[in-house]
Amino acid sequence: MTPSDTPLRAAIFDMDGTLVDNMGFHNEAWVALARKLGLSLTADDFQTRFAGKKNEEILPELLERSLDPEELARLADEKENHYRTLYRPHLRLHHGAESFIARLHAAHIPLAIATAAPHGNRELVIDGLGLRPVFHRIVGAEEVTRGKPFPDIFLAAAKGLGVEPSQCLAFEDAILGVNSARDAGMAVVGITTTTSAEQLRQAGARWTAPDFTALPPELEARLFGPRA
Repeated sequence: MTPSDTPLRAAIFDMDGTLVDNMGFHNEAWVALARKLGLSLTADDFQTRFAGKKNEEILPELLERSLDPEELARLADEKENHYRTLYRPHLRLHHGAESFIARLHAAHIPLAIATAAPHGNRELVIDGLGLRPVFHRIVGAEEVTRGKPFPDIFLAAAKGLGVEPSQCLAFEDAILGVNSARDAGMAVVGITTTTSAEQLRQAGARWTAPDFTALPPELEARLFGPRA
């Protein structure tokens, strides 16, 4: 078999903007915090420059200065509390994700989440939607030194599943996230909740889809076809 037709043996999902269509709420919270700090930031700016990075990477870059741990924690908590207040009433999986995850689980395909989301945000989504029992590994930003676009978090997820990165399929919605999974050596599906299909392909996504009901037949065959 060639690398383009070997079976994919594991699936690794980004969380925000991929499993859940929540990035608009994150962007709103970041724009509000920036405005309070006297900074100019649009939702598009945030999505392009920062989506997928850790808060401790975003805030110094946004403010263009270093922050002491107390200030960093205070600003991060303010933003995340605002985000959770905004998003909690809208909590739901992205279209088709529930049935797709169930199919993967039934096919005994190991599943992981690789997310830069802080612990409280992960709890809101993963426990709020009852996802924890079906995911074999959940890797958060605190487990790696570098956030996306570096490949560390996807490599950690693959290692946790015991599967070679080249046999993992990654799902991402952000350019930096696609870069991260691509550089980890994974095939990538770009979910177009926040970024155009063209931009995601340019970043390294092999396939793109608006949601989990529209995945291409080639991808379905590599996931659910005969497994050598």
